[in-house]
Amino acid sequence: MTAARSRSPRSPADGPRSPGLRERKKARTREAIRAAAYALIREQGYDATTTEQIADRAEVSPSTLFRYFPAKEDIVLTDEYDPVLAAELAARPADEPWPASLRHVMRKAVEGGAGEEAELTRLRARLLAEVPAVRSRMLESMSVTGRLLGRAIADRTGLAPEDLEVRVLSMSLVGGLLEVSRYWAEHDHEENLADLVERALDVLEHGLPAPGKD
Repeated sequence: MTAARSRSPRSPADGPRSPGLRERKKARTREAIRAAAYALIREQGYDATTTEQIADRAEVSPSTLFRYFPAKEDIVLTDEYDPVLAAELAARPADEPWPASLRHVMRKAVEGGAGEEAELTRLRARLLAEVPAVRSRMLESMSVTGRLLGRAIADRTGLAPEDLEVRVLSMSLVGGLLEVSRYWAEHDHEENLADLVERALDVLEHGLPAPGKD
């Protein structure tokens, strides 16, 4: 889930596409800004970090920074996963049950935040839980993510993207992921993120557990 988008969804069957020089330069600038922001936030906290400081650390002008990220919150929320997840969902077998498809896509989301990105995933989750401005910006972006998933759901089901059922499912999914991220951070990242995602999907599929049961 993101506050900005930087590439269009492509099916995994499309194969890799070599980016042009201009696209690679944009990607390097975007990553330099993000790296600068994360470093400054670790050093002095989110509120004390300004966009001017981020631009200076990334060696870009403030106007360049704002071309890539309209607000400071966008820098820490933006990632590349949403289009990929929508493509993964669209590529699942047509006869695969919906719960299985959703679990596959959510596992991809967790994998996307693992490895070298694990520390950044924890930092973003903490900022989402602790910083109202970041949380507000994320809530604004949820409708974008929901529409993206909604189109993939509509393609799979033959329903229209604006149908109520499609909208409810897609927004329930992104809202559930938002709460998983907040819960994970509020509990000091002690639990396994993949397990929390599975629990959230259980709720979406089966509803709340009976009182007195795990």
